[in-house]
Amino acid sequence: MFNENQSDCNYITTLLLCILLGYFGVHRFYAGKAGTGVLMFLTFGLGGIWWIIDMILVAAGGFRDKQGRLIKP
Repeated sequence: MFNENQSDCNYITTLLLCILLGYFGVHRFYAGKAGTGVLMFLTFGLGGIWWIIDMILVAAGGFRDKQGRLIKP
């Protein structure tokens, strides 16, 4: 059953990108959030703090794509 509040982005892909390359904001580019992806890239995830917060959000299923839909398992 299709849930219109759930993103088309793959949860596992988003989680792996966040864990491995999240310091550079790659998971945000994948989710369609290019503006914050660039900001995260230039600040190295605000010294790692933003990256850790995003990792927790992605792992908990609370991270959203550009359209505001949840990326969850």
